Amino acid sequence: MSTVIPHWLDKQADLSPNEIAVELKDGTTVTFSQLAENSRIKARKLASADIKKGDHIAILSGNSIEMMEMIYACSYLGAVVVLLNKRLTAYERKQQMKDAKVTLLITETEEAGLTEIGQLTFDQLNRLEASWKVQLLEEIELSTVFTMMYTSGTSGFPKAVQHTYENHWWSATSSGLNFGKHNDDKWLIPLPLFHVSGLSTMLKGIIYGMPIYLLEKFEVEDVHDAIMHKQVTMTSVVTVMLQRLVSYLGEASYPEAFRCMLLGGGPAPETLLQQTKAKKIPVFQSYGMTETASQIVTLNPRDALRKVGSAGKPLFPAQLKIAGKQANEVGEILVKGPMITPGYYNRQAANETSFLNGWLATGDVGYLDDEGFLYVVDRRSDLIISGGENIYPSEIENVLLQIDGVQETGVIGKKDTEWGEIPVAFIVADREMTIAEITAFLKDKLARYKQPKEFYFIDQLPRNAANKLVRQELKKYL
Repeated sequence: MSTVIPHWLDKQADLSPNEIAVELKDGTTVTFSQLAENSRIKARKLASADIKKGDHIAILSGNSIEMMEMIYACSYLGAVVVLLNKRLTAYERKQQMKDAKVTLLITETEEAGLTEIGQLTFDQLNRLEASWKVQLLEEIELSTVFTMMYTSGTSGFPKAVQHTYENHWWSATSSGLNFGKHNDDKWLIPLPLFHVSGLSTMLKGIIYGMPIYLLEKFEVEDVHDAIMHKQVTMTSVVTVMLQRLVSYLGEASYPEAFRCMLLGGGPAPETLLQQTKAKKIPVFQSYGMTETASQIVTLNPRDALRKVGSAGKPLFPAQLKIAGKQANEVGEILVKGPMITPGYYNRQAANETSFLNGWLATGDVGYLDDEGFLYVVDRRSDLIISGGENIYPSEIENVLLQIDGVQETGVIGKKDTEWGEIPVAFIVADREMTIAEITAFLKDKLARYKQPKEFYFIDQLPRNAANKLVRQELKKYL
């Protein structure tokens, strides 16, 4: 039987009604009671648009208080929130909404070319009459799916990762058990709320009763100013952000009250970690993925300096093992715990191969040292991590093959000092074609960050005896 608890936003509004829940760069603040009241009003307006329990509602928005209220509004109705990446093309978003069986799309501004899915902008929704007949949920059933977001798929099409309220609850509480909770904590969100890192931090704010300092997007000056002057104590970043912050900081130092720079999105260069150590920046590496509702392994503050390069140990109550390996032996990373997704939406085959007796096969490679600290050697062998965004080559290849004259193609990641990696494409073609022609085709089919930055025309792709593409061989061409 599933555990039932009071709706956590109502609970926090009751416990800390006048405490600040969200703060913006321009000084705008919203208290927990205001956030709850605004979210309930939006829920009633959604109900008047005939949205009901179990419906899949897509939200396409940049970071804003309005987006936060929209997410919570859906929770008061028991609707499932499908978070769409703003950086995707309209073509990619339509594919995802169709796959997720979305009933209604809610956007900041109107999306062109969507006829088969109902659509409301924030302004249009706010003009609707609130329905006072609907009974808003006062309790949360933890096993219920709350959110879905897409992760790049090895088969070429992204998969919707389902997150239950329980997944988010344990993600927040396990992080709190690792870092502790200080009365003066304020967590800065420079990452998008449609990413698992941004979303999980937003939910931590409610569960901890902690103010969130919300930025529309990462700007190095704004993040620096928030740490230096806005009493921010914690923030989440990816490697490219940390590099820019270290450079911007120069010879200055962060305030003593700033206690956590949580680093995710792939392994960080050792040189960068040594720089942050020298500047006394409290960087804690972590390891996680969309499937684990954000971090599942994090370096404890006590061990940060003696275990540079490690992602740490599994958070309470997560488990981790290296498949069939002893200490210091490299193998696939398997994880288990109540923060892990119950599965991909409508993907039976993927669920059967990814989950075994409660363990999630991550596809990532690493080892545990003699003390049980995880070192990630390689993120899913084909995966390209560019500026914290996950890119699967197969997704790009499937689009390239739609171009008339492209017979075969292979995509790999190339090291890049700014982004970590960038995608590059190798093409076998049966006619003359220009790079301009290819990039024009990709423009509306793939998000900008997924579009290859370099193209190479070759006579044939390297393949093994089973005719499978050998990506490692392509790297030799570079």
